[in-house]
Amino acid sequence: MLLQTSICLAPKARGFHLITEEVLAQLPQLASIEVGLAHFFLKHTSASLSLNENADTTVRSDLENFLDRLVPESSSYFQHTYEGADDMPAHIKAALLGCQLSIPIQAGRLQLGTWQGMYLGEHRNNGGSREIVVSLQAMTASSNPLPNSNTASPQLGSE
Repeated sequence: MLLQTSICLAPKARGFHLITEEVLAQLPQLASIEVGLAHFFLKHTSASLSLNENADTTVRSDLENFLDRLVPESSSYFQHTYEGADDMPAHIKAALLGCQLSIPIQAGRLQLGTWQGMYLGEHRNNGGSREIVVSLQAMTASSNPLPNSNTASPQLGSE
């Protein structure tokens, strides 16, 4: 099965936001997937996607504080300033962290580690809603070509 869909995230304040549950709520298709890969692509240049700690909220504020020190607003060397003091730093932060994630799927669930969660890094003061394109490459129970999925596959070079 190949499937591609877009999901929309509600507008968020500047900072890092745990979005795993918001994303999963918009992907009911995951439930039917035995094994696969989910690719998440954020269609924006001033926000980012990443995986990190999902339990302690201070991780998110520490990340925000660190990146604000790394890429301060109103730096005199920025030329791209006409969209506001937060815009060029937002582009740099997004470039550093990236706009895409690939996460394995097994038994209808994203295979995240115990302490991993999906983050949206909102790097603008007023970023608005954000769109993520989700591409699912998967095998469902109805698409399994093997008569018995427990059958051992031949080893390469065993001829």
